[in-house]
Amino acid sequence: MAPPSLAFPEGRRFAFTIMDDTDVATLANVGPIYRLLTDLGMWTTKTVWPVDCPEGSKDFSSSSTLEDPEYLAFVLDLERAGFEIAYHGATMETSLRERTERAIARFVSLFRTPPRVFANHSFNRENLYWGTDRIDVGVLKFLYRRLSGQPADQYQGHRPGSPWWWGDLASAHVRYVRNLTFDEIDLRQVNPTLPYQDPRRTLVPWWFSAADAEDVTAFNALLNPENQDRLERQGGICIVATHLGKGFVTDGKVVAETERLLRRLAARPGWFVPVGTLLDWLVAQGVAGPLPEGEWRRMQWRWFGHLLARQVRLRVAGLVAR
Repeated sequence: MAPPSLAFPEGRRFAFTIMDDTDVATLANVGPIYRLLTDLGMWTTKTVWPVDCPEGSKDFSSSSTLEDPEYLAFVLDLERAGFEIAYHGATMETSLRERTERAIARFVSLFRTPPRVFANHSFNRENLYWGTDRIDVGVLKFLYRRLSGQPADQYQGHRPGSPWWWGDLASAHVRYVRNLTFDEIDLRQVNPTLPYQDPRRTLVPWWFSAADAEDVTAFNALLNPENQDRLERQGGICIVATHLGKGFVTDGKVVAETERLLRRLAARPGWFVPVGTLLDWLVAQGVAGPLPEGEWRRMQWRWFGHLLARQVRLRVAGLVAR
């Protein structure tokens, strides 16, 4: 059964935004895409790492943090322009509580407010309710553990007494946390109770889902014209979880296909606001609330199916590359 229709502000027909995880982002590889979003009037959400990672990072060492003065100036300009700045953890690798405290304090000092929106990052041990702790279906917990190869206690940000514990800080400051992502442009088709509350994970006031687009190739596939047509026709909601530092800019320019798709989308009657603004509005409309068990069960199965399919594609691509 289709979810009830929504009357978006200003007579808009659908809602679209992006949550940009800051992995591998630099001023050079994300600056042009943000200039394009500004020109199109598409106000989105950018996560940041407030502090540096002096121990180094095998996978993310090319990334910029807010300790880089030029990158900091760029992010502050984005915030002044109307983009939302969100939290992606203290830095690119695991942080003990002390570094998390320092990072949140720095975020507050820079942006005059605590981070309202948060997304866990990679394998950082301070992640909240991550790994098998993000789902409840027993067989899926087992399969996910086998697929990931991670121990059950890998993620401990929500566990009091752990050296990586910061659940009390998250509960005090963070309002919205991203959880499951899907291969679906209209999130209301998968998760109509958006955002939602979870009585088993009470350190987070509200959870939200997102459409998965790891990099520019996946982003372009998600925003194909047929999907854009369907998003508008269904009066849907799309929050894209992506990394704008992963291939969106080449030789200082936004990839032509990405620019074409974004311009096509921006010409439609959409409501283009940051994640927090969109979720605040949904809460005010009364469509958010406790997540029904049946909806949550279906979401977990859909998420795991998408995760498994993505792993197969990556392995096939690796075989082809070799």
